[in-house]
Amino acid sequence: MPFITVKGKMMFFEEEGDGFPLLFGHSYLWDAAMWKPQVAELAKSYRCIVPEIWGHGRSDVLPGRPYSIEELAEDHWIFARALGLEQFAVIGLSVGGMWGAHMALAHPEAVTALVLMDTYTGPEPDESMTRYFRMLDIVEQAAAIPPDLVKTLVPLFFSPATMRSHHDFVDGFKDKLASVRAEMVPSIVDIGRGIFSRTSILDRLSGLNIPALVIVGADDSARPPEESRRMAQLIRNAQLVVVPEAGHICNLEQPELVNRLLVRFLNKVLTA
Repeated sequence: MPFITVKGKMMFFEEEGDGFPLLFGHSYLWDAAMWKPQVAELAKSYRCIVPEIWGHGRSDVLPGRPYSIEELAEDHWIFARALGLEQFAVIGLSVGGMWGAHMALAHPEAVTALVLMDTYTGPEPDESMTRYFRMLDIVEQAAAIPPDLVKTLVPLFFSPATMRSHHDFVDGFKDKLASVRAEMVPSIVDIGRGIFSRTSILDRLSGLNIPALVIVGADDSARPPEESRRMAQLIRNAQLVVVPEAGHICNLEQPELVNRLLVRFLNKVLTA
């Protein structure tokens, strides 16, 4: 299996296709598999690279402290350099978009296009930060994600339409949360605390001078569309698309539409 050593830890990644590199960033509590519909389409024309963050999927766990978005961005930069990537596009959803924006700002010579999906580079609102930190305390104390918390978490990721119509898909995610291994829990908690206590970089977004596409599910309750609208207004070359009947994981809830958006955007800006 493919791994890259980053700061002494092993980061797992999947890779498919040839062509200009696309570096994907997955959501918190997910892994590389969440990008399968997009990789299946985009690998026809591009080199798709999907690393997994610490404590998720097959990557190593963290040493045991809150882990910031800035550190995740640095780790993925080290990862990209280790693969010999000189220029690439970043496609990030949720925390993947957070570290992706940091990377694009820090390395404009390398990141040639940016897709931000169901994410926010501003501060976590006080109310939701308090709520999420309470959830993380529960997970830490239980060394697992308890059943009652699983029931609370799942609707944060999907639209009501998905919850009603795609039971197998939703139940699969429930089972995944319920089966998180105890040794992964500390890293999940540390990454979560870093996400929800993040420093805002909204005031820096105007410094992005690359083509950008901002996509958000119309029913995303975790990262509401107004947050994406704000980011799109601040990024000088950004286009905003709101995906109907989709929540926080819009790429899996509306894969055909999201694939069309990505193909159109990437073919236009990367060819140019």
